[in-house]
Amino acid sequence: MPLSAANTFSTKTWLITPDLLGVLNSDGYFRGTNPAWEATLGYKPEDIERNQFLDFIHPDDLARTQEAFVAIQKGLPVLNFENRYRHKNGTYRWLSWNCVPDDGLFYCSARDVTQHHEDLSALSNKEEEARFREQFIAVLGHDLRNPLSAVSSAIRIASREAQTDRALQVLEAANGSIERMAGLINDLMDFARARLGSGISLDLVPHPALAEALHQAVGEIRISHPQAMIEETYNFAEGLNCEASRLQQLMSNLVANALTHGDPGKPIQVQAVDEEGDFVLTVTNAGGEIPDNVMANLFKPFVRGDMRASQQGLGLGLFIAKAIANAHGGRLSVVSDADHTTFEFRMPRKA
Repeated sequence: MPLSAANTFSTKTWLITPDLLGVLNSDGYFRGTNPAWEATLGYKPEDIERNQFLDFIHPDDLARTQEAFVAIQKGLPVLNFENRYRHKNGTYRWLSWNCVPDDGLFYCSARDVTQHHEDLSALSNKEEEARFREQFIAVLGHDLRNPLSAVSSAIRIASREAQTDRALQVLEAANGSIERMAGLINDLMDFARARLGSGISLDLVPHPALAEALHQAVGEIRISHPQAMIEETYNFAEGLNCEASRLQQLMSNLVANALTHGDPGKPIQVQAVDEEGDFVLTVTNAGGEIPDNVMANLFKPFVRGDMRASQQGLGLGLFIAKAIANAHGGRLSVVSDADHTTFEFRMPRKA
């Protein structure tokens, strides 16, 4: 390449490269910088060249940057050295430096690698969140359940022994509290899987007796709510591809919600039917219309609908029900007017 062409190429490269180029002297001052400095850090040449370069270094990177400067003054090149350089707006950018000594001067180039560091930081945060999620689920699944099971066993053993009527009442109340605590732990486990993990996992198999399983779930609710009026209608073909225990849980959560918010003097309607190729499960209660502000947050976790809601729960019932619906490839919706509120779970019978 002719000398004039080489000079032109060198000049063009100096002007248009996105890398920061500069010539540093032994006192730590740049005696020449290219336009990339202003594009990357916001400084004009005079802003850079009238200050020692160490004035721009992040305090946490200052000591090792000084060590690198001592090394290059001894004739050693600096390669792929990263530190943070202050931007004119006060923030810092990560730069990766290559510097070589020549005749008392140091020829430097730097590339902005801030995005790379931000990506690494984001990845680290995600890994930390994953570890937290695993620890959280482990605590719920083991460290809380095991002692609770031990206490429950102790209460059952004590209940078999001769006790006064008052003692039996206390043991029964304690056992009820333990059952409620176990339910809260199960809700939190499901929340952790649905919100913090990849969703609720299911074992989908054709179930030969789903109607019986749903009826059993309603029976358990009747035991704990003897005054409740619950009417059931089941008219669908058996063999639905589902996880029955999860559909029991979905329905129980919807019925519990209806018991809390519905008119206690009127029955709750539970219905499961086949409709246009879909399996449709509905729970309907009488009562006032759900307000718009409540409807907007109905399926959000840790949100209770209104002051009538039970203060003993975590506000996870409808959130978990929706997660179960989604995991089955279905959807959970609600309609409400002045007379009735109906929650509908609909899923295709054939995925």
